Amino acid sequence: MKTEEKQLYTETERLYIKTLENEDYERWIEGFRHRLPSQHKFDGDSVNLEEWSQERFDGMVEQFGRMAEEDDLYVLGIFRKSDDKHIGKIDLSTIMRDNFQWGMIGYRIHNQFWNQGYGAEAVSEGLTFAFDELGYHRVEAHINLDNPASIKLAEKVGMTFECTRKGFIYEDDKWTDNHVYVVIRE
Repeated sequence: MKTEEKQLYTETERLYIKTLENEDYERWIEGFRHRLPSQHKFDGDSVNLEEWSQERFDGMVEQFGRMAEEDDLYVLGIFRKSDDKHIGKIDLSTIMRDNFQWGMIGYRIHNQFWNQGYGAEAVSEGLTFAFDELGYHRVEAHINLDNPASIKLAEKVGMTFECTRKGFIYEDDKWTDNHVYVVIRE
C-alpha cells in the first residue's frame, strides 16, 4: 500500500503527533539541546548539534517523506500542545503487507519529558494510528531484554509479550536477543 505524499497527523489530549516538516527544525533541535545527561544505555538518542543544520534537517525530512510514500517507514514527531515543544518520536515500519498487514512500532521520548505519561499517551495513539490510518492488523515492538522501561511502556499500552527472538537484531557489533511485544487489531 503506497501512500500519497501528505501530512500525517493525529492528536491526543496533550499531544499532537505528525510528520516532520522543514518548519519543525528549531523545535526539533531544541528538544535535543535540552536533554538531560544519559540516564541509561538505552537513552542514547542524542545528536551532535553542531552537525545539524536546517539543510541537513530538510534532507532528513525529505528522506522520511520518500520512505512514507513507499510505505516502508513513517517517522512522526511528538509535540506538546501547551507549548509546541518537540518531545520525541514514533516510527512505524511496514514489515509485510499482502495477507499480513504487519508493522512494527518504535518510540523515543526525550529524557527531560520522562515520567509525565507522555510515552504511554503517544504510543497508545501511535498504535491507533497504525491500525486506523495505515491499515496494519498486527503491530510489534522489538525490545532489548534488559530495557525494563520500554517493556513497562509496551505493557501499559496493552501490548502483550509473545516471544523472545534469539540473535534477532544486529547492534553494538553483535546479534542481540529481543523480546517481541504485540498487539493485534480485533
